[in-house]
Amino acid sequence: MTDPARDRLGRPLHDLRVSVTDRCNFRCHYCMPREVFGPGFAFVPREQLLSFEEITRVVRLTTDLGVSKVRLTGGEPLLRRDLDQLVASIAAIDGVDDLAMTTNGALLTTHAEPLRKAGLHRITVSLDSVDAAVFTTMADTAVPLSQVLDGIAAAKDAGFTSIKLNAVVQRGVNDAGVLDLVDYARTHGHVMRFIEYMDVGNTNGWLLDQVVPAREIKDAIGARWPLVPVDPGYLGEVARRYQFADGAGEVGFVTSVTEPFCGNCSRARLTAVGELYTCLFAGAGRDVRARLRDGHDDAAVREFLAGVWHARADRYSELRSAGTHDLHRVEMSYLGG
Repeated sequence: MTDPARDRLGRPLHDLRVSVTDRCNFRCHYCMPREVFGPGFAFVPREQLLSFEEITRVVRLTTDLGVSKVRLTGGEPLLRRDLDQLVASIAAIDGVDDLAMTTNGALLTTHAEPLRKAGLHRITVSLDSVDAAVFTTMADTAVPLSQVLDGIAAAKDAGFTSIKLNAVVQRGVNDAGVLDLVDYARTHGHVMRFIEYMDVGNTNGWLLDQVVPAREIKDAIGARWPLVPVDPGYLGEVARRYQFADGAGEVGFVTSVTEPFCGNCSRARLTAVGELYTCLFAGAGRDVRARLRDGHDDAAVREFLAGVWHARADRYSELRSAGTHDLHRVEMSYLGG
């Protein structure tokens, strides 16, 4: 691997998030509200999706630019047929040291073992509540909470030793259940992550009043279970991590709204149709798919990818204001979070 590509602010390229589909079987209000993503919504036609071979090629070329962490996302990635085949292809790439996936967990009971055998290292499950009624309200799905919890258990049984649970916290919606989530994670040996409700896209009705600052959540947890700060594991680590003083695992906080971390952001995002985005809050990406399908060789595609990163100067969260909130931004379900 060559030295990592660096953007205009000196930030290295380290992480690649790959969306494999824009479809999802949940309709979480903060991501894919049903009033927008209803029965008539036009999702991306299958022929426009990057093939597994094309995704693998892009991942391989980005490792030449510094990528060592790859995360598969969606939509809901487990809706993409034969995903374990893609996992096996990426896991075989020299330079990919960490291959993870984020899922809502609804389909994990049948997919966890094949994914583990294919070479997936880690799984993150989005879990906003362990209260069945609150879960159903937030996810707006017929999938019961028990099915997701069974999926998490199946992942543990399949041998995944690092299972993270992500909760987006909204004031007046699920903030009263924070301690219950922590208790569940501690009891089952999982890592809990709390994410501040973000203004991703333009359809989730984001209001600053609904953001619960991470420090408020941390103080509530620390009053019940004392916390000890943990140093970042690598440059660009998103979550602020804490261990429980009693040794029962750790908890982390993603503070994009109240304490932005743009200065160390090392993530690029590849959409299911092959657009490269350099910020979660971006309004447009760069077309990689056209170059893959127009016969460009590896050197040309690699040069294009490097050029996109070299030109990057994004720091939306640091500049967030009433003015920036009105800007057009791509939806999280399309971009992959």
